[in-house]
Amino acid sequence: MRKKVLVTGGAGFVGSHLCEKLLNLGHDVLCVDNYYTGSKENIKHLMNDNSFELLRHDVTFPLYIEADEIYNFACPASPLYYQKDPVQTTKTSVHGAINMLGLAKRLNAKILQASTSEVYGDPEVHPQTEDYWGKVNPVGIRSCYDEGKRCAETLFFDYFRQHKLDIKVIRIFNTYGPKMQPDDGRVVSNFIIQALGNKDITIYGDGEQTRSFCYVSDLVDGIVRMMNSPQGFTGPINLGNPTEYTMLELAETILKLTNSKSNIVFRPLPSDDPRQRKPSIDLAKQNLDWQPSVNLEEGLINTIRYFKSK
Repeated sequence: MRKKVLVTGGAGFVGSHLCEKLLNLGHDVLCVDNYYTGSKENIKHLMNDNSFELLRHDVTFPLYIEADEIYNFACPASPLYYQKDPVQTTKTSVHGAINMLGLAKRLNAKILQASTSEVYGDPEVHPQTEDYWGKVNPVGIRSCYDEGKRCAETLFFDYFRQHKLDIKVIRIFNTYGPKMQPDDGRVVSNFIIQALGNKDITIYGDGEQTRSFCYVSDLVDGIVRMMNSPQGFTGPINLGNPTEYTMLELAETILKLTNSKSNIVFRPLPSDDPRQRKPSIDLAKQNLDWQPSVNLEEGLINTIRYFKSK
C-alpha cells in the first residue's frame, strides 16, 4: 500500500539510504533535514522523483505536515559532530522526539525511533541484549548523545503507555557504507581516508577494543522490516552485525584492500570509549526474520570504491 512517509534526518548517511529504499517500495517520501551533518549531495539523485520532497527544517521546532509513518533519524551520530555542539545534540534527541511524537499522536501515525547501541554505554555484558540497561556516564563528553538517545527511548515508551501510540524502537550498532562523510570521525571512514592517502592509520588505545560493523543496506532492510512488524511489537530491538572485529583487524583489512603504504600508529584512548560492542540479534531473527548478509570485506570494497570516486 502506498504511504506518505516522513524521514527526519533524511539527508544523512543512513537516512538517505532509507529514503531511496522507501521510494523503491513505491511510497511518497518527505525528507526533512537541517544539514548539520546531512548533505543535499546524498539525496540529489532523488530530486527528480515526483514521489520525493525535501524540506529544510530543524526538528527541535514543531513540524506540521501529513504522514502515515514517521522515521525519526534526526541527530548527529559521530562523536566529532555531536561533541561540537553537545547542548544542541541533546535538544535534537529530546525536543526532536517530543515534536515527532506529538505529530504522530495528532496524525495517529506509526513512528520509529532510531536509537543507538550507545544506550548500553561501556557494557558489562557481552554480547548486548535488549534487556540490558547499560552502563552510561551521565556527565561525560559523550553523554549528550548517549543520554539524549536514552531519554528519547523513555519518551517513546511513555507515549506508547499513556497515549497508545504505535511505536517502534531500534538500536543501531556501528554501520558503514557509501555516503559516509569523510571527516565524520568514525573509524571506518577514518581508516579508509588515511589508507587511500598513504597516511598513518590512527588507532586509539591498544587496538584490541572491538566493534561489530553492519553494512548500510543490511541495516536499512532491518529498519523497514521493523516498521512493518505487527502493531504492539515495539522493540527495542538491536540491528547490527554480530561478527566482532578488533580495531587492529579492521585496520589491517583496509590496508590490504587499498594496497596502502600507510603505517599503523597508536594514540591514547578517548574518554568513555567503550571496550566492546557486539549485538545480540536473536530478537531480530525471531521477529523480523532478519540478519545481515553482507560480509565485512565485501562491504569495505564498496565503501572504498565510493571514497575513491570522491
